[in-house]
Amino acid sequence: MPGGSPVPSPATLLPLAATATDDAAESVTNAASFIEENWATWLSIGLRILLIIVIAAALRSVVRKALTKLISRMNTSAEAVEGTALGGLLVNAERRRQRSEAIGSVLRSVASFLILGTAALMVLAALKIDLAPLLASAGVAGVAIGFGARNLVTDFLSGVFMIMEDQYGVGDKIDAGVASGEVIEVGLRVTKLRGDNGEIWYVRNGEIKRIGNLSQGWATAGVAVQVKPTENLARLREVLQEVADAFAKESPWDERLWGPVEVLGLDEVLLASMTVKVSAKTMPGQQFAVERELRWRIKEAFDAAGIRIVGGLQAADEEAAPADPAASVAAPSVLANPASPQSLATTPIPPPAAPPVTK
Repeated sequence: MPGGSPVPSPATLLPLAATATDDAAESVTNAASFIEENWATWLSIGLRILLIIVIAAALRSVVRKALTKLISRMNTSAEAVEGTALGGLLVNAERRRQRSEAIGSVLRSVASFLILGTAALMVLAALKIDLAPLLASAGVAGVAIGFGARNLVTDFLSGVFMIMEDQYGVGDKIDAGVASGEVIEVGLRVTKLRGDNGEIWYVRNGEIKRIGNLSQGWATAGVAVQVKPTENLARLREVLQEVADAFAKESPWDERLWGPVEVLGLDEVLLASMTVKVSAKTMPGQQFAVERELRWRIKEAFDAAGIRIVGGLQAADEEAAPADPAASVAAPSVLANPASPQSLATTPIPPPAAPPVTK
C-alpha cells in the first residue's frame, strides 16, 4: 500500500502460527506431565494436613467438653454441701464456683494452645518447611515479649497460683498489704476488693507479697476491762461469768460463737488499776460485733453491781488526794540574812574612787 506498511502475506504468517501452537502444546504437555508426576504427593500431603486438622479439632473439642463437665460437677458438689453443717466450715458456693470457673478457663486455654500449636507445627512439617528458623525466631520473640510484658506475665502467673492454691476467694476478707477489704472478684491478673468505706480496690496479683485471710477458720474476740485494784476478785469473776453465760445462750450470738466465752483472769495489775480479760472464739468476721456486744453487757453488769471501770482521764467527781500544805512553803534561805557570809559575798563591789584633779 502506498504510504503505509506492507501487509504480510498468509504464507509468512503460517510458520509463526504453527510455532506458537507448538509452544502452547508443549507447555500443556509439560504441565500435564508435572501434575501427573506429583498429584499423588500433593494428594498425600493434603490428606495428611486434613487428617491433622480433623484430629486436632476433635481432640480439642473432647478435652474442652471434659473440662467443662468436670467444672460443672465441682459446682454441683459445692451446691450440695452448701447449707449443711459441714458447709459452714467450707467456702461458700459462689467462691467455689468462681474458683472452679477460673481454673477451668486456664485449663481450657492451655489445652487449646498445646493442641492447636502442635497441629500447626505438624502441618508445617508436612509442607516440608524447615522449622528450625521459625522456632528460633519464635524463641527470640518470646524472650523479647517476656521482658517487655514481665509485669503482665507476673500478674498472670501469680493469679494462677493463687487460684490453684485457694489462698482466698469471693466473700473472704483479706489484708493484701497494699489494700484490705472483702474480695468481690478474683481474676487472673487483678483482684477486686471492697474496702470498709465502700471503696473498690483493684490490686494487681503480682503486687501482692503477703495475704492475711481473715475469713478462713475462726476468729478471736477479746475484751479487756480496767477496774480499781481494790475490787473483789471473786465478785468480779462472778459478774463476768454471769454475763458470759447469758451472752452465749441468746440468739443470734449463740450461732456466731464457736466456743464458750471464757474469763481469762487478770491480764495486768498496776498501782491505780487492774485489767481483766474476756475471750471468745467466733465465726470468721464476727469478732468485732461480738466484742462490741460484750463491752455493752459488761458495762451494764458492772453498773448494776457497783463496780467502777477506770482508765483514761480522771473523772471530775472522783476525790482528789489532799494537797500537802508544806508544799507551798519555801525553804529558808541564807540570803535572807544580810549579815550572813553568803549575803556579804553577793554584795556588789563599789567602783574605785576617781583620782584628784590637779591644775
